[in-house]
Amino acid sequence: MKIVSSLLLILLIISNFAFSQQSLTNAVSTFTNGSGMEHASVSIEIYDLDSKSTVASHNTNLTLPTASTAKLFSTATALEILGPDYRAKTRLYVEGYVEDGKLIGNLWIRGGGDPSLGSKYFNSPGHELDFMKPWIDSLKNMGITSISGGVIGDGSEFGYEGAPDGWNWVDMGNYYGAGPSGLTIYDNLVRYTFTSGSTPGRVVKVKSIEPEVPGLIYHNYVKSSKRSGDNAYLYGGPYAFDRFGSGTIPINKSAFLVKGSLPDPELQCAHELTELLQSNGIDVMEEPHGCRSMEVFSKSTDYDKRTLVATHEGESLQAIIKETNHRSVNLFAEHMLNLIGYEETGNGSTASGIGVFEKHWNAKINTSGLHLNDGSGLSRSNAISAHHFVQFLEAMNTSSQKDAFRKSLPVAGESGTMKYVCRNAAGHGRIAAKSGSMTRIKSYSGYVDSKTGKHYAFAIIVNNYSGSSSSLKTKFQALMNAISVN
Repeated sequence: MKIVSSLLLILLIISNFAFSQQSLTNAVSTFTNGSGMEHASVSIEIYDLDSKSTVASHNTNLTLPTASTAKLFSTATALEILGPDYRAKTRLYVEGYVEDGKLIGNLWIRGGGDPSLGSKYFNSPGHELDFMKPWIDSLKNMGITSISGGVIGDGSEFGYEGAPDGWNWVDMGNYYGAGPSGLTIYDNLVRYTFTSGSTPGRVVKVKSIEPEVPGLIYHNYVKSSKRSGDNAYLYGGPYAFDRFGSGTIPINKSAFLVKGSLPDPELQCAHELTELLQSNGIDVMEEPHGCRSMEVFSKSTDYDKRTLVATHEGESLQAIIKETNHRSVNLFAEHMLNLIGYEETGNGSTASGIGVFEKHWNAKINTSGLHLNDGSGLSRSNAISAHHFVQFLEAMNTSSQKDAFRKSLPVAGESGTMKYVCRNAAGHGRIAAKSGSMTRIKSYSGYVDSKTGKHYAFAIIVNNYSGSSSSLKTKFQALMNAISVN
């Protein structure tokens, strides 16, 4: 009887597994054969982490641009290489000597790639420059009451590419297209506030531009419209101080905010410290400068000749990565890629970070066909398959940084960009994943703890869907809910 019972149990388990596999296969088929998918490129894989087997798939090796799900790679790699407690450092140096209270020389702000410096995600309004207050105190303690030179911002640790390969002109002037810098400040953002009248089609008025950006020339072509929402775009490449605004904002707005990218972060940081020094009674004789415009790049020997006055440690990597994945902050993701290059090779360029990324993951998964050109997914030159994601997620599931990585992921129905996905449905609270969305691109990738006790890694990537974004989102949710009940 015991043998018969054991056989029946085995058959039941096999039967349940086959049914589950068939159900998910049907769910994938329904997704790929639905309306709007006729011309779409789709890559899907659902992987059982316990049995280590693929239970459903479609074009699993097809590589596509995936938008923000690419942030999974940059954030996880930073966790594995740098560790969750890593903190980037920003340092203040004195160059010259002090005589009768006057610094005969310059102040240097040496960036170390801290994306949290003055960030709205870590500082309450009005406290973004609190990190500079100890710097002022240190200079006063040295007896400095004036500076014959100026403040120089040095963001050269990440180089001066300005933006990764594959970023579009239409993106780079906007807040989500703010490029990384070795000396980032204010999330590298500029806030444009507009006032619109009651008549559609009129050019709106610029109420304010914050922060004050020395040298910025803004050309305003933004108009009022009966159309709701923010349909304004800001144009301007890295280090370009000519900025152009176009598109529309709604009528009858007294203070409508549109966010753009900061032209030159290292120069802005030097400007802010100069203003703060002046307001605290320390006269600065020369205008602020950035290393790039001076064609002076940092070398260790240069700083050996300068005096370190103060060091500011940024937020922990774990805290930054949580914000990166929960809020889908492109700038932070780019910094993760730059930082691993900087710490591993001494070169903080995007290309260096990609090289470190490739070396790290080539030893863990099959990266054949995987092409990563940035850390955020904004590059349309990225090419990643569902199978790449699933392999990576399986590797992270056994990583020493597994818990930190999982905690950084938004949870369906509860947090971050997944808060309204599968809400009050089967996937609510069971899916920890990253979403990705750009024009004609939508993707999700992450983990599912199903109602049946199974643990899945999954990736769903769609390019060039023919229907509305809302109808596609409904299809995604149906598939993710199906995974959650199988």
